[in-house]
Amino acid sequence: MAITAALVKQLRDSTGAGMMDAKKALTETDGDMDAAVDWLRTKGLAKAAKKSGRTAAEGLVAVVVDGGKGVAVEVNSETDFVAKNADFQEMVGGIAKAALNVADVDGLLAANLGGKSIADTLTDKIATIGENMSVRRMAAIEGDTVVTYVHNAATSGMGKIGVLVALKGGDEALGKQVAMHIAAVNPAALSEADLDPAVVEKEKQVQMDIARESGKPEQVIEKMIVGRMKKFIAESTLLSQPFVVNPDVTVGQAAKDAGAEITGFIRLEVGEGIEVEKEDFAAEVAKAAQG
Repeated sequence: MAITAALVKQLRDSTGAGMMDAKKALTETDGDMDAAVDWLRTKGLAKAAKKSGRTAAEGLVAVVVDGGKGVAVEVNSETDFVAKNADFQEMVGGIAKAALNVADVDGLLAANLGGKSIADTLTDKIATIGENMSVRRMAAIEGDTVVTYVHNAATSGMGKIGVLVALKGGDEALGKQVAMHIAAVNPAALSEADLDPAVVEKEKQVQMDIARESGKPEQVIEKMIVGRMKKFIAESTLLSQPFVVNPDVTVGQAAKDAGAEITGFIRLEVGEGIEVEKEDFAAEVAKAAQG
């Protein structure tokens, strides 16, 4: 695979590595971005292996709760200007309410909104506003109590980050604090049991490679890995994370002290995981001049 300047820049932006190190990492891994990040981490050259979740698309996440069920829906637009449009916001709110009664995005697009399908409603809105839009994803959760939180809200119930927390016991105030924690810290899973085994195994292999680079004996490495993986799991899972409201206790302990159990959560962020190619201004002007 050709190692382009754009690939090198993307890897540098996501890891903080130097240009030559980024280029070598991509060469060694045949242009595989994830493998290149791991290669840099193994060599100790990644200053910060950032999560792939850079916001490169606009729009809104809307959250709605009805009884013990809550849904979060992401609707994308091309610009933030459209996300601030009252007509767009009204449509997103209607889509979110419709999501309470469907199982997935396909069902949502076929659902009725104002006498026509949501798919047709989007088509009409695209023609009216003049900008491409899409319903990207939705997620639902159920519990004895479901609490919502919207970060960077554009209007009531929708903004850049939407969070839903399902609780057994406890109260709205606790749920709101936990939801704010989730918005800020972005845990990968509720508990160790909920972590993707592939993610855990990948991290273990990376940590082993890093440890081996130090030249330590295998028996020492094995003990190091136990501690490092324990730390990784604690940092990645909601119940084990230090609570932002009171870092002296974990989120799980704080819930227990309040007589509650956190049974699940959802966190959607606008544009998470989407990459958009951008031309520099000079290239854009040159392209336009060429007709």
